[in-house]
Amino acid sequence: MTFETPMLFAIGTVIMFSIGGFTGLMMGITPVDFQYHDTYFIVAHFHYVIVPGIIFGLMGGIYYWLPKWSGHMYDEKLGKLHFWLSTISVNVLFFPMHFLGLAGMPRRIPDYSVQFTDWNQIVSIGGFVFGLSQLILVWVVIKCVRGGEKATDQVWEGAHGLEFTLPSPPPFHSFTTPPEVTEATAHS
Repeated sequence: MTFETPMLFAIGTVIMFSIGGFTGLMMGITPVDFQYHDTYFIVAHFHYVIVPGIIFGLMGGIYYWLPKWSGHMYDEKLGKLHFWLSTISVNVLFFPMHFLGLAGMPRRIPDYSVQFTDWNQIVSIGGFVFGLSQLILVWVVIKCVRGGEKATDQVWEGAHGLEFTLPSPPPFHSFTTPPEVTEATAHS
């Protein structure tokens, strides 16, 4: 296994989705859920499942397919910076929400008690950093589309699908006749 940016996002998705899943198990215990119900603990649980499970998966997919779409390799250093900044900021954003919920901060309120200010400031910092870190992805895509190192037909090590038998980017109407599926493409 190699750890290019798409794989980092895939691993990050699984790990952080699991954190959300484990907090879901905690809410399955009725006496404990009585305390968690309608607090920021629920917000933290939901967002740990949704953001890494969907958004990180999408970003990993973008990095995986970007060389094939554009015909150029993206800047791996910027991709890894984007991953680490996103991962750290997502945890700074959502993990303290567990503490807020356990302390009794209700969700769906326009104004919160002053006792929750410190954790909410940390959550806000995490949110702003996460939002701003997505500008790195935008820059990576723009930089990749404009040029750079040419992507090979088989962009990734061990890629055996039919899409990797075509040049990068693939020409329009690539398979005018059905391609021959060999042993290597059938098992990928």
